[in-house]
Amino acid sequence: MASQKAYVALYHSGIYNSEELLNWFQEEYPKHSKRKLDMGKSCVRFKKMDDIPYELIGELVSKMTPQDWISRYEEAVKR
Repeated sequence: MASQKAYVALYHSGIYNSEELLNWFQEEYPKHSKRKLDMGKSCVRFKKMDDIPYELIGELVSKMTPQDWISRYEEAVKR
């Protein structure tokens, strides 16, 4: 999480690394928020703290373990 001047950003490298996880998040986001998804490659931006869908973020972080991330990283580096 990072507090920027105009928004709060959540950085999750798994979204950038896993197309399956990205697609899941993009499909689920409208079910948890009234606002349009504002997203970069690995960050999700929220204009107001009240806009953060905490339940969805909890699900997101539980979908990729640190070991999953390390495995994906090592596979990408070995290429």
